[in-house]
Parts: sequence; structure tokens; C-alpha cells
Amino acid sequence: MPGLRRVNAPFIFALLGLIAVLPAPAADWVHWRGPEQNGVSREKDLPDKWSPDPAAPDNNLIWKQPYGCRSTPLLMNGRVYFLSTVGEGATEQERVVCLERETGKLLWEHRFNVFLTSIVSNRLGWTNLAGDPETGNVYAHGTQGLLYCFNKDGKILWSHSLTEEYGRVSGYGGRLCSPIVDGDLVVIGMLNASWGNLARGGSRFVAFDKRTGQVVWWNDPGTQAIGTYYSVPVVANINGQRLLICGGGDGYVHAIKVRTGENVWKYHYTAGVVNSSPIVDGNRIYICHGEENLQSADRGKVICFDGAAIKDGTPKVIWENNDAVMAGYTSPLLADGKLYVCDDTARMFCFDAQSGKSLWRKPYKYGRLSRGSPVMADGKIYVFEVNAKFHILKPTAKGCDELHEQFFPGFVETNGTPAVADGRLYFATLSELFCIGKKDHKMPADKVPEAPKETPFDAKADPVLLQVVPADVVLAPGEKAAFTVRGLDANGRVVKEYKQGEWTLPVPPPPPKSKVAPAALRGTISADGQLVVAKDVPNQQGYAEVSAGGLKARARVRVVPPLPIKVDFSQIPEGHTPDGWVNCMNTKFAVVKQADGTKVLKKLADNAIPPFARANAFMGLPSMTDYTIQADLKGKEVRGYLPDMGIGANRYTLLLDGKLDDNEKEGDIVPPKKDDPKPAKDDNKDKKRFLRLISWEGPRRVYESSQFHWQPDVWYTFKLTVDVQKDKAVVRGKVWPAGEKEPEKWTIVFEDKTPNREGAPALYGYATGILADQIGTEIFYNNVSVTPNKK
Repeated sequence: MPGLRRVNAPFIFALLGLIAVLPAPAADWVHWRGPEQNGVSREKDLPDKWSPDPAAPDNNLIWKQPYGCRSTPLLMNGRVYFLSTVGEGATEQERVVCLERETGKLLWEHRFNVFLTSIVSNRLGWTNLAGDPETGNVYAHGTQGLLYCFNKDGKILWSHSLTEEYGRVSGYGGRLCSPIVDGDLVVIGMLNASWGNLARGGSRFVAFDKRTGQVVWWNDPGTQAIGTYYSVPVVANINGQRLLICGGGDGYVHAIKVRTGENVWKYHYTAGVVNSSPIVDGNRIYICHGEENLQSADRGKVICFDGAAIKDGTPKVIWENNDAVMAGYTSPLLADGKLYVCDDTARMFCFDAQSGKSLWRKPYKYGRLSRGSPVMADGKIYVFEVNAKFHILKPTAKGCDELHEQFFPGFVETNGTPAVADGRLYFATLSELFCIGKKDHKMPADKVPEAPKETPFDAKADPVLLQVVPADVVLAPGEKAAFTVRGLDANGRVVKEYKQGEWTLPVPPPPPKSKVAPAALRGTISADGQLVVAKDVPNQQGYAEVSAGGLKARARVRVVPPLPIKVDFSQIPEGHTPDGWVNCMNTKFAVVKQADGTKVLKKLADNAIPPFARANAFMGLPSMTDYTIQADLKGKEVRGYLPDMGIGANRYTLLLDGKLDDNEKEGDIVPPKKDDPKPAKDDNKDKKRFLRLISWEGPRRVYESSQFHWQPDVWYTFKLTVDVQKDKAVVRGKVWPAGEKEPEKWTIVFEDKTPNREGAPALYGYATGILADQIGTEIFYNNVSVTPNKK
């Protein structure tokens, strides 16, 4: 065969012998809790003291670099990777940084903007990176919802905008989930609300093919979401099943099959969200929380489950500690049969992992405030407290001995968790990243214990589940998609691939609060899974369903037209929303008929919870750029309140602010109470309303204002255009009473030297004044158009 050389057997055996004596590759830290996902490193002969001063004797400092971060460094490919921030004010961004592991030399960085979030500047970059030892790829989730796949040298292999594509929700507090890699998948959790069966807001997981970025599965536990969270999953074989275990934004800990997204069990144990990551040891799962408990008014709990003893979808509780251990932000550490838990006030507890018995008479107090999780290595615990201190502790039968306390001048925050490899520790403050270790270190690490095995694979087994890949696609009118149908065993392993099946385009069920079912997907699909959507239907959504081998599965299909886009609500049933739009389901928006018979889109105002009261309805693709969006909007006044309403282009939002003056803190969403006084009337000459241009609401990276004292129940025409140039974006916006002549002059003009170069067009609304039993400030939209800019 061309290109191949015949190699004799003796050479092969000689080569294998050479490989056997080569040094083992450098240890890696590709999960934020280490190789065993439990906060333990098997490294030996690590420092029990150090100094950031290069001139200090015996400082054990290998190198330091002026790059800070809040998360845990990723160690892979002989390199250090981490998510960080850079710049100030209008130039502030996030970035993924790669350093040479041996020297700390900068190898590459990728910078990207923050947008479409109210997360503030000092809570950026809290997610951890995930690494894939097989491909060498690195995966990052940014505050704005960008999910990147980089190769080891910083080339972007694929990316998704989770916010614009799937309706990901971000909160003010910065709690966002980190991706993990298992097998061929990248899995990430989020709160989201998109369309169809995922229209209702929920705490969900989604898995992507790690090489292509195709969606492989969605998981919906069917629970009620409470808020954003940042529990990071672990993956383990429990009772022969390969499961993903993770806390959620719904107060549950979940177990799902990692290859399929099927729910296996869940346990509700807090009235709040779960930020702690679990630890798995055999069939046991350990996890904590710092929110309100379900059975009492106390806050905080540590709990241990038997993941192999499941009854009615609920795991058996082996033990739980009810001493109100408020571990709301840290994750536990399991080592030598002991479970170490750090609470929010930097107190460390120690429990017998088998029985849950407290082993220390009182917790060890190592600081005042804790966010970073402890790491055990070489018999020592390495842990940060937030107040600019790093501790090296030696656990004892009664508590801990403080071996070293390092204070960082300037009182920089220290929120992260160390990573350990090759006899060295890597960790960061908000301003610097450090590598420490003994310069004469030679002692090899202990071997990582073998993990429990999965049920053996039987290639001849009958499939028990069908899986369609991709599971979620976005097409243009007339475009094609090719689906693969896999027959899986009980653990999600492929035992058969179906080349033919019985495909249909089923009628979806009616959305909530409606009895009218949406139309089925218009198009054709062949027996081998080749879908072609209709050319003459610009916006649609639906499902492609297959039957094969007595099993069924379906894929989600969304159709979005290219520019230009013209939206007509007249053909949409009342109570429904436009097909193909994201985050626009009828619990946030709905088409209504006005008194004159005209149909318009309404922003609903019956739920004061922030993800419902405030929303962007995305009507296009995140790759769209260089366009102009125009629409008519009208706001309703309720009890003296007006909404915020606007339009979005290229991740910039032009809005009429319903608040009088500019004194309300940006990002605060506080619904009024029944006895709240009405805001000042419009005749107060010292208070005015404004037209604003924003992009990232937290620190106001873009925040241009022009006084515009607009009125309720009046239609206004909004126009926003973004001209993307080589080194900047020129953003222009104007608003005028609908029906009047368009003013020649733009009301707001802004040149962004750190531009958003692309982004989905959107309608924005923030309904205020909502009470438990009374409707708030509704918003109405009509005559929407998106057109490409003429060059």
C-alpha cells in the first residue's frame, strides 16, 4: 500500500523495549480536583514553606509570572493553562493564557470580550478549564457564554455561544459552570431556556463531541431551577455504570449516564443551589452545600450517599452531618479515609468518611473567608483563604499544625485552588501565578490507585437505546443535515450503527399555556437520515424522529434565515412565539392581538424572577455581523413604573431606560413590594429618563447615554447599526416616535476600540414593577427588520 513501509518483527520488539525504559510522561492535572477528582495528589517531597521573594533564602520558588486568576490552573502538554482577565474599563476582557510549565514563559493567549451579562468585573474568570490528554485540546467557558475548544497551541478548533444559541442564563453573582472531558465528550451544565422541549427554564447539562463541537445529548432533569451555580461534575464507574455526578441550580445532586444524558437518580437536599463539587469513592458520593436546608431553617450540610443503592430514583443516604456546616463555595477533600470540609468562614472540619463522625473536637480556623478548596499532597494540605493568604497545613488527630502562612502584600484576593504535578505546585492570586517546589526534587510520585471498572462491553449485545447525532442542529432555509443513528447498550456504548430507519417529522406538543400545537418541521427526510428543510419557510423549529430496531430517538432542528430578516407576527397564533427564536418561549414572550386586530409580540410581566423578568429574545445566529436592526416598541406604565426596552446587534443593546435618573445600581433587580411608594412622577424637572447603549452591564464597559424622556403607551422606532472595521466597531443608535420622519442625526455614536465583531440580533426587555399577584410593566414589539450594512 502506498505510503506504508514494511517493518520486521524484531525491530518492533526492540522499539517496544525502548519505549518501556523511557521516562514516564510528566503528570497532568486536567480536572480541577486532580487526577482522582478528589483534591488529592500522589506527589512526594513537596515544600512545607516558600516565599514569593526570589531573593529570599530557601524560597522554593521555581518561577512567578504577572498573570492572575481566580480558578485552578490546568497542567497538560508540558504547559500551564488558565482563564484570566486583562485590561481595564473599555478594554477589559477575559483571556485564556498558556505558559511553558518549566519556565513560566508566555506561549500564547486568546482574548475575548464580555457581553450580555450583568456579572460584575470582580467576578470574572471563575470557571476552570478542562483538558483532554488524548487530543491535547483545552476547553474554556467564558462569563459571556463562549465555549471554546483550543488545540495545545491556541488555535480555535470550534466554539459555541451558549447564551445566543441555547439561551444560557448568567446571574449577577458570577456563578457559572466549568466544562469537563470524558471519553469523546465535553459536558457542561447551565441554566437555560431555549425552545421546544427545552423552552421552560431549567438546570440542564449538554454534551458536545470533543472534536467537532456537535451536540450529542441534552439532559433535562425536570426540576425547578432556583439560580445559577458552579458545581463541577465528576465522572466515575458506580455499580458498573459510568455516571456523571454533579450538583445543580435546583438544589439537587444528580447522577446521569455520561454517554447518553439519561437520568439515573437525583436527591433534593437544599432549598438553594449547589456550588460544591462531589467526591466519589467506590460507590460512595460525598457532597456539601451552604444554603438553607430543606427540613430546617439551618444552613449547610455534609452528606454521603450510596450510589449503588437506588430506590425509586433516589440514592440511599449513608450519613449526613446536621451541624450546619456552611460549605457553600468550597468542595471537600477525601484522603486516607477522612473527609475534610472548609466552610465559608475558613474553618476546616474533619469527618470519618465511613461513619460521618466528627474527628476533631472543634474545626480548625485558618482564616476569615474561604472560596478555594483544599488540596492534599505529601501529607500536607494546601489551601487559600480569600484574604490574601496561602496556608500549608499538617493535619493531626486534633486539628492542623500551621507549617507556613504566606501573606501577599496589597491585599489581593486569593480564590483559587492549587494544581500539583512533577513535584511542583501551581497557584495564583489575582495578580500573579506561582510555581513552587524543591529545586532538588527527585522523589517519584506514588501510583494512583486503580478505579472501579465498568461493566464489560459486549459487542454482540442488543441495543437498548437509540442516539441521534447531532442531537441539536441549526440550519438555513433549504439547507441539509445528515444524522447518524447509533444503537447503544445500557451504559451508552455503541453496539450497532443503523444505516436505515423510519424517519418522521412529528408535530410538536403545544407550548405551555396554549392548546394549539406548533406546525411540524417542513421539509423532507430520507431513510438514511438526510434532512432537507423547506426553502420557503424562513423561521421554523421542530424534530426529526427515527424508529429502528424497535427503539425511537429524535433530534432538535432549528431553522434561521440569513440576512435580511423581516419579522411578521400576523401569522403566529396568539400565545405562541416566533419559530426559530431562542429564549423567546411563551413564559417570557407571547404574541397578542391589539384592539385594532394587529398582532404584536409582548414581553410578559408576570414573574419577577430575574431570568423571566429580564430577557433577550435572539432571532439570528451569533456569527452574524455588520448589520442594522430596526423595530417598533411600546412600554406600559404600571403603578408609576416603566420597563427597560430595546434592541440588540453584535452584542450591543440600545435601550430606553425606564428608571428616573441614573441612581439605581446597575445589575440590581429588586421587585417592588405592595407597600413600596411610587417613583417620582414625570413632572419632577430634576429627574429624566435616558436612551442608553450598553454591552456588558456589570462594569459598563460600553455605557453611552442621551437624555430621552419617553412616555408610556407610545410606539417608538428603534434603530441600531454596527459597522465593524479593522480595528474598531462604530455603533450608532437612534429612537423616534413611530410614524414620524426618521431623524437624520444619530442620537448615540460610539467607537469601540475593543469591538464585538459579531453577535445575534435580539429584542430586549426588562419588565419591572411585578408583584406576586399583579402584572408589571409589559413591553410590545412590532415591525422588526434586520438588514446587512452596505459597504
